[in-house]
Amino acid sequence: MRFSPQFLDEIRDRIPIADVVARKVTWDKRKSQPSRGDYWACCPFHGEKTPSFHADNRRGRYHCFGCGVSGDHFTFLVEQEGVPFPEAVELLAGEAGIPMPARDKDAEQREKVRTSLYDVMDIAAKYFEQELQSAGGAAARAYLRDRGLTPDIQKRFGIGYAPDLRNGLKQYLTEAKVEPAQMVEAGLLIAGEDIPVSYDRFRGRVMFPITDLRGRVIAFGGRALSADVPAKYLNSPETPLFHKSHVLFNGQSARTASRKGGHVVAVEGYTDVISCVAAGLEATVAPLGTALTEGQLRLLWQMSDEPILCFDGDEAGLKAAFRAVDLALPMLEPDKSVRFALLPEGRDPDDVIRADGVAVFSGYLDAARPLFEMMWRRASESGQFDTPERRAGLEKQVRETVGQITDGSVRHHYEAEARVRMASFFGRGAPNSGAGRAGRSKYGNSGFGNAGGRWPGKGGGNTSRYTSRNNYRDGPAAPAVPSASLLSNRLVRASGQAASGDINIQDAILVGGLLAHPALAEERLEKLAECRFSGRDLTLFAQVLGAAIAQAPDSGHGDLMAWLEQTGDGPIAANILARLRDCGVQDMEPGGDISRAAAIWDDAWHLRLSATTLSNDKKAAAQALGDDASDIDIDRLRDIQEQGRQHGPGPGDLNAQGADQGIVHPFKPARQ
Repeated sequence: MRFSPQFLDEIRDRIPIADVVARKVTWDKRKSQPSRGDYWACCPFHGEKTPSFHADNRRGRYHCFGCGVSGDHFTFLVEQEGVPFPEAVELLAGEAGIPMPARDKDAEQREKVRTSLYDVMDIAAKYFEQELQSAGGAAARAYLRDRGLTPDIQKRFGIGYAPDLRNGLKQYLTEAKVEPAQMVEAGLLIAGEDIPVSYDRFRGRVMFPITDLRGRVIAFGGRALSADVPAKYLNSPETPLFHKSHVLFNGQSARTASRKGGHVVAVEGYTDVISCVAAGLEATVAPLGTALTEGQLRLLWQMSDEPILCFDGDEAGLKAAFRAVDLALPMLEPDKSVRFALLPEGRDPDDVIRADGVAVFSGYLDAARPLFEMMWRRASESGQFDTPERRAGLEKQVRETVGQITDGSVRHHYEAEARVRMASFFGRGAPNSGAGRAGRSKYGNSGFGNAGGRWPGKGGGNTSRYTSRNNYRDGPAAPAVPSASLLSNRLVRASGQAASGDINIQDAILVGGLLAHPALAEERLEKLAECRFSGRDLTLFAQVLGAAIAQAPDSGHGDLMAWLEQTGDGPIAANILARLRDCGVQDMEPGGDISRAAAIWDDAWHLRLSATTLSNDKKAAAQALGDDASDIDIDRLRDIQEQGRQHGPGPGDLNAQGADQGIVHPFKPARQ
């Protein structure tokens, strides 16, 4: 029966929450302050040695700072002692000396119907399990075996089989004294005015029981064994027990597992959940054949403040992720959000775990992107933004999307992050103070912040993980997946790059120096963005390289080369490095002295800057120098550098380097 809020509040007021919780815990005398109604104990929901479970009589709430469980008087009895909510209310009302409210006969009748339907569903579940083990269930057992679902995991999830018969279940339930009306109301039969004889809803399918948060079977999902069936998956219809928008497959077990820590993950299918659980990822759930709903997201937030939504790596999966963005934005609260894990195209969690192992799949989970990143990806990959009008359109779209957030504090920080990202995306730089500063990468104002996506981190095989503060760090091993935005038409070139001999030596130093020594980028990435290069191919390559380093600043040379091979930029990278070798600029090559490489790079950048700001004749001289590194040209180069210093102090001085430091001159081949 239903109880009024006033009735429940009266019970809470009369019984201190500490008295209810004390049935299961021993209070810690050192931390507890009874005079203030403040009590501490070791959590009864998870094993611990240091008290982190807190009960507050003033608020009538308990909360564990270790596993995150929280609730009130009634929640504690329901979750700790397993009693139904009405019984918990009746028990505490008796202790408080409060009479129960008058009963509603109509409500009682509805409750009786519900109770009887639980029994019907339990009988049906036993029937399907029996049929799976019968001779007629051979094909279903073969299917499960091929999917790697062992007998133990089949038993754990209560998997069964509905034979391809019109009245198999109907006859079994009739023998168990179940009324036909109950079978229909439970969603097990198909009936109607235009159907003379009702018949089984599920036929020729592997059956997956769906339970509520108390473990009771409330519905079924059936997977067809025949390819000729129109619906591959079929769920129970809405019933008095089953409202699919408020239920998650494996919800009860996942909620229990979530208290042990680790990822809470929502995948798309039954077999994906079962594969994850079998691999040890027990806090895994799935919506029931529909897009994620508000009710399901709230269930996820009961388990974790930041659950991971894992989608199949295809176009449909990406669309589902974007729908989840729109669903979650208005519901965001401080410390309540979601992250997104996108798998390689054409693969689902079950595929990845069976082919590559749980460690690889866990790597994708560790690399899950924040909600803001998915929102930005959808906006920034939707078109070209090469005109003021298009850029204004992007800003309007992002502003309207962020405006969906109802919580003022969260919306404020999204707006600040959006301003930083917009400035970086358009190459204008980012503000140096305020809320946006704390939320951006140290390369946020480099002009290369529009890359987005996964990126191989240190060690070649690792995947850097983008955290909620936009800083990358190394994550567990996982395959490198090139970013979609880096592979867009704006950055990717056709094959046929210039040969190494065609690359200007200044260009080779400025681009190849950061490719060979990514550690130099921290102070130089913005400068690279300001450089002009000879040829479109090299200009676009510099954009790709700058974006990649900005996204994963801790990556090494090997990581960059491996990733560039994946994007098709390996040939031009190799040509640039070959040009450095041909000219004898040893320290600019991988493994060279990084301090000397820094001095050479700084000189080259200053000269390139000078070449773009001096008069036309000086520009021509600088260009000639890049094409022909003779002794005479070196003198001309120094003249250009000297004039360039009139525009501001240069980062390096050729006259102070060279012989004294043993540095090979950057624009002159080494003498043999």
